[in-house]
Parts: sequence; structure tokens; C-alpha cells
Amino acid sequence: MNRLTVVDEIFLRAHRGMGTPIALQGMWRTAERVDPALLRAVHEALRTGPLGRRVVRSRIPGARPRWQVNGGAHPLALADENVPAAALLDWADAQGHDLDPEVGPGWRLSAAPLDDGGCVVALTCSHALADGRALTLAIDNALAGTPLAAPVAPHSDWADARRQWSTVLGGTIRALRQGIPTRPKAPPPRKALVHDAIPHSGRRAEPSATTAATPHRATHSAVLQIPAREWTRIAVSHGGTANSLFVHTMANMLWATGFPHDRISASLPVDTRDEPRVDNDLSMTEIQIVRDDTPATIRRKARTAYEHRMSSPGGLPEELLQVIPDRWAHRLARGAGERDILCSNIGTLPDSLLSLGPHACTGVAARAIHPGLSVERLPRTRLSGYLTRIADSYSLSLVSLDPDAITTAADLRALALDTLTGLGLDPTPW
Repeated sequence: MNRLTVVDEIFLRAHRGMGTPIALQGMWRTAERVDPALLRAVHEALRTGPLGRRVVRSRIPGARPRWQVNGGAHPLALADENVPAAALLDWADAQGHDLDPEVGPGWRLSAAPLDDGGCVVALTCSHALADGRALTLAIDNALAGTPLAAPVAPHSDWADARRQWSTVLGGTIRALRQGIPTRPKAPPPRKALVHDAIPHSGRRAEPSATTAATPHRATHSAVLQIPAREWTRIAVSHGGTANSLFVHTMANMLWATGFPHDRISASLPVDTRDEPRVDNDLSMTEIQIVRDDTPATIRRKARTAYEHRMSSPGGLPEELLQVIPDRWAHRLARGAGERDILCSNIGTLPDSLLSLGPHACTGVAARAIHPGLSVERLPRTRLSGYLTRIADSYSLSLVSLDPDAITTAADLRALALDTLTGLGLDPTPW
């Protein structure tokens, strides 16, 4: 649609400093350099595609902001010098700066040669523009011209305001008949101690030049590839699915960091789109995981949870968040969807992402990053995971938001390798 949804506005407020900053990123690796002319053609296709838009606010109270086409774009960012292959995620983490979904541009296409002779390409966009599935649709559209659902023309601002106020007032009256809702309790932001903790393995990892120069990073990242046949075999052998094995793996990684509780709350995004649209078409649900859970028991818990999505507090209509001032809305929705771990199964990626022109991709991954996140304002979420499949390979992208437990990217990579190999898998880290 051409009006912002409740979820769009939550991410928009986060961009404006009210919440955890978040951007989506798709990454390709190739074994050789990618022709800059090809990258410029992809950049142009993206500029004229669905990501080429910005937020326009209405002056009519209650009318939702709308999307407006925006042909402006950050120039294609081509690194001049080789990036060490071991530090490519540090380079990718830095591509999320200066994205603005209101003024624009809200996305950036970047590429860098690697010192192993290959290349890494990253498309990064504000989460206000798209969720993980939407980002893959936008890329598929740019690379292969795969059609997308046409945007629905918006009502006038006055008509939209009348509809919003009618929904809010009617829904609020119905909710109040059940009593005055209790004020939602949001967890206070965590503040990292950033001490020199011993990694979970008992070995102190040698920091890279990048991590040594930035000891107070709020996040660390890792990406691992696993053969799809192996992942499926292990999941089935435990009575689970590819998704429940993913959630099981994430929970066990968190416990391995020293997480002190016997119960982990896992946030599970659910794709709710019925057409291929580039927007935030998702809802959230959650499950509680205990230490003796297996992929089989998690499968049953997740199946039940998908039928009961997270809702607005006290039964109040979620549209309330779109008609009150931003700071009030932020207080009401603060921490929405945040749990101890985030397990985002983005799903199967389109085959168009297997290559960039004549260049076959040796790795494809999708994830979220948190540009500008401070160790002073960490969210409840301590570990985020993003699972994708393309052809015969799964990619597991990990982001640690607990710098006290995970002090370097090497720690996170070692944690993931220990957990996955312990399950009988043979992962290959980026």
C-alpha cells in the first residue's frame, strides 16, 4: 500500500532515535571481481524500483504518512582498496550510515574487492522501507525484472484520517468495556559493562585489527554456510523442521554465552504478505524455550504460536500508535517484539541471486545491522539470527548484541562453529 503501516512507523521512529536503529542488508560474495559497469546497471534498476521512495507526512491529524517516489540515491559505493576477506563483515557493518527514509535516500549499494581475489556486494536499506523478504523481492526485481504487486492508490488525507479515527475510537471503546488497560512494561535498555570477558570456549580470541581498534562495539557479526542436505537431515533426525532446528540452535548458542536463565523468550517474525510487495508485511509471535527442548518440541510450540500473534497492549487498536504523537507512541510500543533472541527465517531466496551477471556467487546472505547503536542503549535482544536458503545451501547470519558475553567477532564465530558442529553439521564461516 502507499500508506505507512503500524510496523513501518515503528521502524521509522527507531530511525529517528526512538528505539533500536535497524537496517536490512543483503550480501553477495563472488570468487572474482565484479564489473563496475554491471554494478552501475543494478544500482540504476534499484533507483527506479520500489526502494526508490521516501516518507511524506500529512498535515491532517490522524492521516497516515504516505510513500512518495524518490529518484535520488546514494552513489554506488566502490571501495578503492582491497578489504581483508576476514574483515568483510566489518566493512558491511559500516554501510548502514546516512540512510534516511524521510528525506532520502533510504538505501545504498556498495561493493568492495577482497584480498582473496573475490568481491563482496551489499545492498543496505532502512527497515522502514522493507523487511527481509521484501528486500529479496526488490533485488529479484532489479536483477531479473520479476514483477511485483502494484501499489494500492491511497485515499485522500481527509478520508484516511476519518478511517483511522473511526477505527481507533471504536476499538478503544470496545477495549475499555473490559476495564482500563494496564500500562505495558517495557524492559529498560541494557548498558554494557564492556569488560574483558573470557570467551565461552575458555580461550581468549586474538582480536583483529578492526576489533582491537574499536573495543566498545555494541554488536559483532558472523555468517556461516551449511549444506542444505545436512541441515535437513539433522532437523529430521531430531523430529523437527529446518525452522525449529534454527530456533533450537539460536537458544543453545545463547545459553553457551552464559545466559543465566533456564527459560529463553524467542521472537519469531511471520511473513504475512499474500502478494509480492516491497514493504514491512510481517507480524511477530513468541515462544518460551527451556533447556530440555528439542527441535521436535520447538516445532510444536512454534506451530501453536503462529496462530497467536503479538497484539497491541490491553486490546487497544494498534492504529492508536499512528494518531498520537511520536513520543507517546514510542512509549506505548517500546520494546515491541524484542525478546531474548530473534529468530528470523527469511526463507528461500530467488534463483536470480545466484549470480551477478556472469559472476557466480559463492555465498549469499541476508541479515539486519544496527548502525549507530550505542553500548549505552542495548535492547533486550542479546542474539539475532537470520536464516536463508538458496539452491543447496543455507546461510545463517548472526548478530550479537551482548558485548559483555561476546567480546569479538571471532568469539561469535567460534560459538557458532562449536554449536553447529556439536549438532553434527559442517559449517563454513565467511
